[in-house]
Amino acid sequence: MTSSTPSTPQFDQTLMALGQARQADPNASNAQALAAAGMVLAEEGGPAALYHRVKRFESAGVFRGTDWDHPAILQPDIAKLSLRTGDAQTTVIEALSQLRLLAVARGDYAHPRITAEHARQFITQVMALNLDLLSGQLREADRERPFSLGPMVAALYQFQVEAMGYESILDSLVAEVWRILEQRPIDVDDVREMVIQIAECLFDPKLDTDNTAAQQLVNCLFAPTPGCAEDPGVDVYRMRLPTFTDDELRAEAQGFAQAMHDTGLVSVYNAVFLRHLRTPEIGGEHLIPVTLGLGRTGTDAYQCHTALVHEIIDDIIFVETAQSVYGLAQLLERGTLFNGPVAAGLSRQLRLPLSAETEATLSTAFGARRAPRVWLMAGVLNLLGQPLGVGQGNNPTCQSVIGLSMWADNDPDYLLQLIAWAARDDEVLLRFEGDIVSSKGLAAGLAKQRPLDVDPVSMILVPHLDRIYIEMGRLCGERDDDLHRWIHPEFYGWWVGNGFRVVANAGTDQIQDHAAFIRDFYASYHPAYNGGVPVIHPQPAGIAATDSAARYIGRHAIAIRRVALDPDGEMRVYFFNPNNDSGQDWGQGICTDTHGHGERHGEASLPFHQFASRLFVFHYDPLEQGNREGVPAEAIDTVLALANDSWTVAFKP
Repeated sequence: MTSSTPSTPQFDQTLMALGQARQADPNASNAQALAAAGMVLAEEGGPAALYHRVKRFESAGVFRGTDWDHPAILQPDIAKLSLRTGDAQTTVIEALSQLRLLAVARGDYAHPRITAEHARQFITQVMALNLDLLSGQLREADRERPFSLGPMVAALYQFQVEAMGYESILDSLVAEVWRILEQRPIDVDDVREMVIQIAECLFDPKLDTDNTAAQQLVNCLFAPTPGCAEDPGVDVYRMRLPTFTDDELRAEAQGFAQAMHDTGLVSVYNAVFLRHLRTPEIGGEHLIPVTLGLGRTGTDAYQCHTALVHEIIDDIIFVETAQSVYGLAQLLERGTLFNGPVAAGLSRQLRLPLSAETEATLSTAFGARRAPRVWLMAGVLNLLGQPLGVGQGNNPTCQSVIGLSMWADNDPDYLLQLIAWAARDDEVLLRFEGDIVSSKGLAAGLAKQRPLDVDPVSMILVPHLDRIYIEMGRLCGERDDDLHRWIHPEFYGWWVGNGFRVVANAGTDQIQDHAAFIRDFYASYHPAYNGGVPVIHPQPAGIAATDSAARYIGRHAIAIRRVALDPDGEMRVYFFNPNNDSGQDWGQGICTDTHGHGERHGEASLPFHQFASRLFVFHYDPLEQGNREGVPAEAIDTVLALANDSWTVAFKP
């Protein structure tokens, strides 16, 4: 790979000038450096030349003061937009960032704020979203970009392909898609886009590809059944369905169910098929449970609430909302409708008049192809069906998202009430220490703007919850302990333990008797020391979040769901992390698992002692305290060693 082009000397000079300017003024402009980088990128061998200068332009401060200075928070979908549709400066800085992450992924550059594995995952996802560039043929939109940005991006992509290796890219991409799908996220737009790009790659005659796992993903969306095996398009498929025999209809139903439950993705053909089964003259309603892949519990729920399910299919299930078919299936299979008020709440939601603000928000985010109430109800189905699939997006709203997950799982009728208030009245009411707290008129919480990179329910409800959570903290005033002790039971529900432990003193912010804190956690949650009492309801907790170098990042909210032996006999904590991807590297070899160790879809897990080493706050039942004295000293020492060699240094004077 060449390390020089005609314009690299000028780029090197601008880097030196930028580095010197930043020493005097941290806010000095990087515009000249980016302009020079753009000139290099446009030349033959430009990406390689910039790649060899990754450490140099990072040290000069090209990214300083921008989101790109924090690579761990970058989002692949936004990176694609920056690269393919941004202005010249945005495209160039994105290109530099991706070259930097490519170097990290390949082990050529060690970055203090992102691991090689995380960088590889990011690069893999971004490349997946740009697989159309693999053939080297530019689309019209790319060709027409000013300053030859289209060819520059194509050259960058070809360099990345050569550096990573095409087979490695496809294999890694498919593995990454499956890893994400194992977590069953509600928001699968990025994953669907990746699968679309994989499909274009598989069927490109110029490319020699043979990947069974990739083919399964593509078939799930585009050819899940015999009747649409050649991906005929929804209009052709709709016209084809009336000609099918009963046996052929059953084969279609079984194919849709298997594809959906194997992956968590729903083909648009599935929505067309379900609506066809509702056609009166077809007489195919007996195949609806088969199409949804329902077991005994789900079938019983369907039979008890047939009219409601049919109304949902008629009013909500369309090609544009096909993914909510999985939410509906999981809602039934989880037995959520056996909670008496839920059916009535869903019936109200179907007819709920939305406020002008709610309608405008949903239309802006999801378009006008369907009414805003359809988008919202589809989101409700997904949330109730997949309580652990909700994510916070790129927003500081972990506390509120934990609430959505808890209520969808444990108190769904209450969640439906909150949604109704927020969507209809632009107001949410909660109680705090006997007083009503209204979201109306409160200043923005931690999220200063309405989140738009999230599911429909989060988009509407989370801003209200975020404001109320902060207001509860304000109402606490000054107290003698961490304010979460009083906020959590009022905010989340009665099931939050009244006992509360925080490892840092609320007044001094210094670690306080860490060993006793760990001992209490073991006695409260570890079955060997708490009398075998399981976690009855999910419990909010706080962790000291660390990066891959085990350095303290900040406090982060999670929910402890259960503690149990994994298939290998190791005691694990299974928890919900509202981050969009629960597979994370916390340093010291502590990597959260999302599958393979007994996790249910959407759970993360860690061995008990590793989880305890990052614990900052937890609730417990003071009337069910376990055997504190029975916790071995060596177990506590192991936890303390992990904590003291990582995040606790940030709390030492």
